[in-house]
Amino acid sequence: MKKYFLYILGLIALNTNANVTLPAIFSDHMVLQQNENVKFWGWATPNEEVAVMPSWTDKVFKVTANSQAKWEVLVKTPKSGTSYTITVKGYNEIIINDVLIGEVWLCSGQSNMEMSASWGIDNQEQEVANANHPNIRFFRVEKSSSKYPQEHLIGKWEICTPESMVYNSAVAYYFSKKLQDNMQNLPVGLIVSAWGGTPIEIWTPENIILEDAILNEAASKHEVQEWGPIKPGKAYNAMIHPFVGYNLAGVLWYQGEANVGSSVYDRSLSALIQSWRALWQDNFPFYFVQIAPWKYGENHFGGAQVRDSQRNVLNLVKNVDMVVIDDVSTIDEIHPPNKKTVGERLANIALKKHYKTITDLVNGPLYLKVKFIKNKAQLYLENNSGLYSKSKTSLFEIAGSDKVYYPAKFKIKDDYVEIFSSKVSSPKYIRYAWKNTAQSNIFNKANIPMSVFTTEEY
Repeated sequence: MKKYFLYILGLIALNTNANVTLPAIFSDHMVLQQNENVKFWGWATPNEEVAVMPSWTDKVFKVTANSQAKWEVLVKTPKSGTSYTITVKGYNEIIINDVLIGEVWLCSGQSNMEMSASWGIDNQEQEVANANHPNIRFFRVEKSSSKYPQEHLIGKWEICTPESMVYNSAVAYYFSKKLQDNMQNLPVGLIVSAWGGTPIEIWTPENIILEDAILNEAASKHEVQEWGPIKPGKAYNAMIHPFVGYNLAGVLWYQGEANVGSSVYDRSLSALIQSWRALWQDNFPFYFVQIAPWKYGENHFGGAQVRDSQRNVLNLVKNVDMVVIDDVSTIDEIHPPNKKTVGERLANIALKKHYKTITDLVNGPLYLKVKFIKNKAQLYLENNSGLYSKSKTSLFEIAGSDKVYYPAKFKIKDDYVEIFSSKVSSPKYIRYAWKNTAQSNIFNKANIPMSVFTTEEY
């Protein structure tokens, strides 16, 4: 009787059909990456055949769900386009409407990436009123955390209208609008997964932090906060992992304020970039915003140190870039309202480096090397075309082997900046804007400010 009972249960199981289901990110108004084999996935009854039928081709993409009730299949997308449908059929049928093919960017970080027009941006009323862009779509991931990697997430695709733009990332919006202005209204999908006040470690897979003694020690120093998690992997598990594999053009990152005080932020950011690329199996471009000067305190250089660490990542990881924004921020506002310049500078980098549609100078001056000749330093910079100073005030400091820094004078020469002080006869180190509230006054012909830097290791 027992064997007969189990046999009957088996027959029932084999003939019980579960509905094909999809992750929330595969839904109406979605944007898929153009000209790629994009991954579709979902769940169905084990051994159930699932057919994915996009309207841009007559080809049917078939796959069979495995014993864990999961399936995935690669679907070839065409060049950018609009008004597509995708039918997913198993024992049931799902139709995804109003699908766009274009460029998909993941926009992540903390509050300055999360910040929407509703928080108060420059020219807010006019910018919101003009935000009718049907070929820009937002997928805002709702805040959640988990100890373990999740398969489902909370969020939905929204068409860019004044009503939706006002509550979505302003940086992401201006980035996409600039792309469209230069690429003939190209559809852009923005996956916004951000959480104000959060340290970088919660966005990094837990094992990456735990297996690195230096990163683990840095993570252990975070104090419990009311506004979000601090443990490694908590946001990654719930807000990134569920859509790993969703094809991306690249990543935008705006975070760092919550890590002020860290001496290893360059290592932390490098680890996050490399871990995400490994998970996606894609060396996608990763562009980030250097945090703005702010009043973190006058008894330390924590803010300047994180900004310099961000600059240093440019030398540690390939296919990354950084925008400097200290000229469009104020030291008493940790959420600068000028998000348009931030988004457009990110877009200009993408247009030049990734899409190769412009040739303009899009980066600010960056430290390259220094030569010490007698009592002077010769500073060489990248992106130094048209170098000029907006004021006579010097933000340079110079030190000898004792590492005691003194204010320094400077002169802009043809291909370098001369730095000197009567108090240092044999200089060994220089630094620039090495203060939490320092705002650069040296620019290039693109009117982009020079980044903070120090030649001293810390």
